[in-house]
Amino acid sequence: MGTVAVAVADGMLSFELSVAFEVFGTAPDGVDGPWYSLVGCGAGVVRAGMFRLEPDHGLDRLASADTVIVPAWADVDVDPPGDLIDAVRAAHRAGARVAALCTGAFVLAAAGLLDGRRATTHWAHTEALAARYPRVEVDPDVLYVDSGSVLTSAGKAAAMDLCLHLVRLDRGSAVANAVARRLVVPPHRAGGQAQFVTAPVPAQDDHPLAELFPWAIERLDRPLTVEDLARRAAMSSRNLGRHFRSVTGTTPLQWLLTQRIRRAQELLETSDDSVEAIAAATGMGTGATLRRHFNRTVGVPPDTYRRTFRSSHAGRTSRFAKA
Repeated sequence: MGTVAVAVADGMLSFELSVAFEVFGTAPDGVDGPWYSLVGCGAGVVRAGMFRLEPDHGLDRLASADTVIVPAWADVDVDPPGDLIDAVRAAHRAGARVAALCTGAFVLAAAGLLDGRRATTHWAHTEALAARYPRVEVDPDVLYVDSGSVLTSAGKAAAMDLCLHLVRLDRGSAVANAVARRLVVPPHRAGGQAQFVTAPVPAQDDHPLAELFPWAIERLDRPLTVEDLARRAAMSSRNLGRHFRSVTGTTPLQWLLTQRIRRAQELLETSDDSVEAIAAATGMGTGATLRRHFNRTVGVPPDTYRRTFRSSHAGRTSRFAKA
């Protein structure tokens, strides 16, 4: 699966560091084939929050990694160290995929990797990022942005979303879902989902849609409508829409489409069913409809997706995606 190098330096936050180590450090049970080789890279002993860390490698090791993870930078009013900036820039030039978690985007921006690119960071710091680096197209309203070789995420939990997204690109949805189950986190939140909503998100088992979600997922093979969902939830369509926006950051129909695409991905990876059969099983109706939505959402046709992930399971890495 290649080497994942985590860049560490004084002033980084421990939460995002731990996210990278939890996702890429250990393969989930039941996953066949090689897993990532995870290394920590820094200039001597570094302090991250209340912890002192002694990386096994220097920052020059980043240049030979396949993926570089840059955790959150604690004080965005202070420039990151020059040796970290230089090492991240050199790694990208050498062909590494570079992902910033939360305010790690400030390190990538200082290295010039975000110039002319769309990017995000924690919502509380998007204005500062845009003001300091005007060549960066800062999007404050998404969980993460995938620009191919450069990726950025919003704060905290969105760092987990981005790391799972990388696993999904490399090993497919089934493996990413296995990692999510081990970590007891949602298996997939789309990058374009809102990172901040004005109404607080209720606890996972204590919101008006808690029983509706599993009910709908068990019936993805049916042509569910907003009215069907509203009737099941015993509320008006308008009220349902408000609750969906509050809990998921998106609309009922978009949420349904996301679940259908996720299910189609799993079937493409784990079964030999035809595209027509998968379209029926996911409520898409016809293969043509599935191909249209799948291509627009994932970035490749279903047949290409299946070939790619069948090959990646045999040891090849896939890097396609759309932000």
